[in-house]
Amino acid sequence: MRITLPDPEAFSTLITQHTGQEPTYPITGIATDSRECDTGDLYVALKGEKTDGHQFIPQALENGVVASLVEHEILVSNGMDFFVVKNVLETMGSLACSWRRQFDIPVIGITGSNGKTTTKELLKHIFANKEHVHATTGNYNTSIGLPLTLLQLAYEHTVSIIEMGANQPGDIEYLCDVAEPTHGLITNIAPAHLEGFGSIEEVARTKGALFNILEDGIAFVNMADEQIRGLNIRGDSITYGLTPNCDFPADIHHEEDGTITVTIDAEEIVTGSHNLSFVKNIIAASAIAIHLGIDWNTFREKVKSFQAPQGRCEVKHLNDITIIDDTYNANLTSTLAAIDYLKAFSGNGRRVLVFGDMFELGDGSAAHHRQIGEHCIAMELDAVFSTGNETTTTDNALNDSVYHQHFDSKQDLLTSLKKWIEAGDKLLVKGSRGMTMETIIEGLANN
Repeated sequence: MRITLPDPEAFSTLITQHTGQEPTYPITGIATDSRECDTGDLYVALKGEKTDGHQFIPQALENGVVASLVEHEILVSNGMDFFVVKNVLETMGSLACSWRRQFDIPVIGITGSNGKTTTKELLKHIFANKEHVHATTGNYNTSIGLPLTLLQLAYEHTVSIIEMGANQPGDIEYLCDVAEPTHGLITNIAPAHLEGFGSIEEVARTKGALFNILEDGIAFVNMADEQIRGLNIRGDSITYGLTPNCDFPADIHHEEDGTITVTIDAEEIVTGSHNLSFVKNIIAASAIAIHLGIDWNTFREKVKSFQAPQGRCEVKHLNDITIIDDTYNANLTSTLAAIDYLKAFSGNGRRVLVFGDMFELGDGSAAHHRQIGEHCIAMELDAVFSTGNETTTTDNALNDSVYHQHFDSKQDLLTSLKKWIEAGDKLLVKGSRGMTMETIIEGLANN
């Protein structure tokens, strides 16, 4: 990860305050990967489970760094500043928190099991014409990435939208301590990353830390989610959801072409989308946007012009085949929703799931993969092509009503799929990030 600092002089003052050492050279950027370092950068030597960033300091130096944030110095041939601290990761969090405190603007924290990135990108798009928006980019939503995100805040920004990811208990609490959000949204709470959490109740407790920190802020509460409804709200709240008893009540109906129109607080929003998960993101975004001063007409226009982020139910057309690229990641809830999305597509042609393993599900993995197979039957899909170790359970759950094949490798799957598909077919490609299922789409494109 690497960022360019918006105000190098101010950052030099900040790091001097935190370490007691003044930089010899101007620091113009920060990098956590020695291969990504650029001239003028501060290299952050993080210790991981398998590697120690300190051993890559010579490579960082070759790439032009002028300083390193370290827990101990090493011998190098050329001069560079070493800012020696007790814990590099905690120091990065402290630097970012101090930087963030300079800005008296709305800081919107977004977490949840699904839909974080889409909701963040939608809000960024909605606010773009009215505000100078600062927002998380890429996967900069972790204990490493979030501090880098905050350190890119500049004085021209008028609103900040911060995505917060979690893989284990305590993650969101730590990110909130660093970011100090003024507003918070939890999109939903579902069985994701159970290997790290152990139970959905622990997922709820971890995500709920966002609402706990908002004693003087505003929590946006999804009343349609049972787990979120049960969370403790310390400050003010604004409620929304597919339920009548809330501040932003929503109702949906399907048009003749299968697309969804949603009515939110008596305002009709034509989404142009078949994707119910995306529509739920729209409802969540409406509560925040309208509360922060966006008018409904602008909101409608922005929803209509929004393009979904790459790999998140992104519809592509390839040689008369419709492909739904949902390869960014996968868990039970997002996969079930994606299958529903596939089913909702209008027109002729076979509906096909191309499915890779869902990771980090712990003891629930077999049950979750089996449930995907059962849902494919219920949704009357025409075929399921699967690959991976866990998806054997999905394949075994399918019956003769659904054509299905399981493959030991993605290449074998791709070879068979190329022979099988025909014009008019609609393919949903889905799997966890580690399965890199986008290579299936790339292979089809190269046919």
